Amino acid sequence: MSKVTKTDEEWRAQLTAEQYRVCREKGTEPAFTGRYYDSKDNGIYLCACCGNPLFSSQTKYDSGSGWPSFWSPINEDNIDAETDSALGMRRTEVLCSRCDSHLGHVFEDGPEPTHLRYCINSAALDLQRDID
Repeated sequence: MSKVTKTDEEWRAQLTAEQYRVCREKGTEPAFTGRYYDSKDNGIYLCACCGNPLFSSQTKYDSGSGWPSFWSPINEDNIDAETDSALGMRRTEVLCSRCDSHLGHVFEDGPEPTHLRYCINSAALDLQRDID
């Protein structure tokens, strides 16, 4: 998979203001406001910036947090993780491995089988719905 690199000007032209704030400036959308936090649609969640397949609706669950939550990525190679010490706490930031977009954070309080909760901003995702 080749890296996607763009200038800030190119990202701003491609993304909405909210997507740019979340994905490129490491922002967070308010809880219970994103378009996918309570979505039950089947499909694959892609990176809103580069189209990298990130999560399947088959691993999505209602964590009660107000953000889309998944217990596993489609492929570990499609995401990167970095330590985030902002806001006075230590968390693990989740990034798209293809374009380095900020997606959200992962926590160790999720369901079986992984016990992980990938808490992801809706603004960082595009759902490619299954067509039956």
